[in-house]
Amino acid sequence: MLRTRRLTALGAVAAASLVLVACASAPESGGEAAGSEVCARMVTNSGGLEDRSFNQSSWEGLQLAEEELGVESEALVSTGETDLAPNVQQAVDSGCQLIVTVGWELAEATSEQAEANPDLAFAIVDETVEADNVKPVVFDTAQAAFLAGYLAAGVSTTGVVATFGGGNQPPVTLFMDGFVDGVAAYNAAHGTAVRALGWDKAAQDGSFTGDFEDINKGKVLAEGFIDQGADVLLPVAGQVGEGATAAAVERDGVSVIWVDSDGYETLPAEYRPVLLTSVLKNTQQAMVEIVGDVVDETFTNEPYVGTLENGGVEIAPFHDLASLVTPELEAEIDGLRQQIISGELVVESPSAP
Repeated sequence: MLRTRRLTALGAVAAASLVLVACASAPESGGEAAGSEVCARMVTNSGGLEDRSFNQSSWEGLQLAEEELGVESEALVSTGETDLAPNVQQAVDSGCQLIVTVGWELAEATSEQAEANPDLAFAIVDETVEADNVKPVVFDTAQAAFLAGYLAAGVSTTGVVATFGGGNQPPVTLFMDGFVDGVAAYNAAHGTAVRALGWDKAAQDGSFTGDFEDINKGKVLAEGFIDQGADVLLPVAGQVGEGATAAAVERDGVSVIWVDSDGYETLPAEYRPVLLTSVLKNTQQAMVEIVGDVVDETFTNEPYVGTLENGGVEIAPFHDLASLVTPELEAEIDGLRQQIISGELVVESPSAP
């Protein structure tokens, strides 16, 4: 079970236990799952359910909770900004005890509904909302992205790697901070000068597509980096990142590091040959734990923070590109992982949860 880190809720006692009152049965269209009277509703952001990112992984977690805990769950899919608040309202009106929202776009609606419905439990993924009955589900992805940056520098043959984001937001730039720090650590350890394009950590500014859905924007930006010599790309842009994989497939010697889920398993099979690894968020386990807390009536607003130590973040296997990673490089990465877990090495970011 993942451990959490305590934060203080605005105007409330931190991590105060929230006793959930009984609410109406799940809607007749869904029915109650055997073995539990608890139901959950998840509202996606505008990326939709099958975003190959944290909408999808959060839903997979709720499906696991159905299997393991006998709860009933349903996803309300947002296709645009106008769907967000109405979908949260619909989730609340369902009578379910747990409302899960995904991403910063839903922060305002989540906050408003949590205040209006203090006896319901809310969880928001990849964002923080401060309230007695809202549990933030966040991940210190900089830790795993540090390992990915070290890996990228270690396998690069051009001495140039790159990253870009969908928007300049903490859940995005946290990856980018860790990535460029990992590249810098490789350079310091090996006396190399691998360049990381697309992100200036000191300035907290870099290259962004401006959205998380337009795959063509990702491809155009990735092609620009490849033209500058980048042979490893880290897109932190949801579906837009698929544009980077498409660009990599068309160029020899270019690989991609995916984010949130294992891209080798979630992206189309045609992209597998260019996927070096993925920076993972274990959202699935977080969802199972949170649903379990609601079932047990032990839900609190204490944030769920995924780290390398508790398995909440990690890098995926190297799959088809394992031959690029020498045993020596893999051993170095394993050593860095242990240093981060022990606290000997601290990966810092202004966006850290």
